[in-house]
Amino acid sequence: MGGADKGLVQLQNKPLIQHVIQRLRPQVDEIIINANREISQYQALDYPVIEDEISGFLGPLAGIFLGLKYAKHEFVLSVPCDSPLLPLDLTARLMAGLIENEANIAVASSNGDTHPVFCLCKKNLLKSLELYLNNGGRKVSVWQKEQNYIEVDFSDCVDESGNDAFINLNTSEDINVLELDLKPAVK
Repeated sequence: MGGADKGLVQLQNKPLIQHVIQRLRPQVDEIIINANREISQYQALDYPVIEDEISGFLGPLAGIFLGLKYAKHEFVLSVPCDSPLLPLDLTARLMAGLIENEANIAVASSNGDTHPVFCLCKKNLLKSLELYLNNGGRKVSVWQKEQNYIEVDFSDCVDESGNDAFINLNTSEDINVLELDLKPAVK
């Protein structure tokens, strides 16, 4: 995104993170934002903002670690800030898969792809993740698969333009294409 903080990049005249929060708010009891730049802009959203505590760029595992450490609830849902179409029933479906399979982590998948950052974890995995990170582990999926892990299929979650609910916006072109898809048809 040309060095811009992804969560603050605009889509339909609002930051990507606001799209994500809007879809998450009805699904969860608590929202915690992991950010390391533009802290005041994230704080303006009126949710706790926590910076990485372990040095070195940990990527998504830093957010999962902080969620497990600071969340007040038994389960922690992780999502990235650059997927504004996440399913409106993400939490319910991941929770159902986790409970049904007596798992510790439920991870979203769709159309043959796994989306490891979209996961629901039991808080009791904090020590396991801390050990993994302290031993130099950095791949979300590697750590997840070392746990009691289940994938939950969301292949049915596609919008009217054919966009997968887990679309990941990494470039300005990705934003522009989605912006055009989301514009209402002019009659």
